[in-house]
Amino acid sequence: MDLTAVRTFVAAADAGRFQDAAAHLSITQQAVSKRIAVLERDLGVRLFSRTPRGAQLTVDGQAFLPHARNLLLAEERAAASVRPGRRPLRVDVIRRRIAPAGLLRGFHRTHPDIELDVVTLFDADAAVAAVHSGTIDATFRAVTMPGRQLPDGIEATPVFDEPLQLFTGPAHRFATARAINPAQLAGERIWMPGNTPGTEWGAYYDAFAAAFGFTLDTIGPNFGLESLIDTIADSATLATFLSEQTPLVWPTGHDLRRVPLHDPTPVYPHSLVWHADNRHPGLAALRTHLAATRPAAPDGALWTPPWAQRPEAVAGAVDARGARSSAGP
Repeated sequence: MDLTAVRTFVAAADAGRFQDAAAHLSITQQAVSKRIAVLERDLGVRLFSRTPRGAQLTVDGQAFLPHARNLLLAEERAAASVRPGRRPLRVDVIRRRIAPAGLLRGFHRTHPDIELDVVTLFDADAAVAAVHSGTIDATFRAVTMPGRQLPDGIEATPVFDEPLQLFTGPAHRFATARAINPAQLAGERIWMPGNTPGTEWGAYYDAFAAAFGFTLDTIGPNFGLESLIDTIADSATLATFLSEQTPLVWPTGHDLRRVPLHDPTPVYPHSLVWHADNRHPGLAALRTHLAATRPAAPDGALWTPPWAQRPEAVAGAVDARGARSSAGP
């Protein structure tokens, strides 16, 4: 449909006279008449009745008017969606209850004037492809998976090394521990039904299990976090990992426990990923905010998989299990 003709129709309907519509659109009255005639021919109906007082909408014209306005609104939204500064900043956070979503909420509180469109893509490959194509402006990911490289033009910077905790029910043997060493998990059964093969988090936890000798149980189905909490609460043998940043609410009777992991503390390495050619002003503001508010690393030695180490940022030595000193990021 010719949107120029639709815009002319709406202007004439609002003005009530073709002459006034012509003045509003800075065209001739003859041009208004021709555009309306073409639109009427395309639709196969009369939109206006010409009267001595001007142009009056017919029944068909009245029916078409709200749809015509929606067409023009859709045109404006479509154009705004690709104009940096006029469309929302589109950012992927995997899930809305994990630490990167909290980082993004902090940014929004500091910059309420920057409109955000928060999306949740599945894995790093899909997210990086969306950044590369311009579908999204940025994503929070652990991007240095084994054998994977970022495409040309894609940049990444570390924003948060997220400490993990052991999460147990009251009958688990570590439930009363104030803290444990990851080496104490050897032989334990850690239940993570959402640990999907081929994802960046799947690669992380597989490396974690291999480094410290626990069994990673991914038997599903995965019914979500609430179901996992219910199962962990009733089990004396199952435990799982959660971030100390993950907000949780559970029934009082569950009596669930968060047990810190130390010496080394396993941390999940979140990075912000974006395209070097992206000129959205909100992206620059987000990067500046994350650099200025990056959470401090936990005290003591940290652990990430060797493939997630960032040589340019790691100041401490790496031991056989991949632990590094707190001088790193």
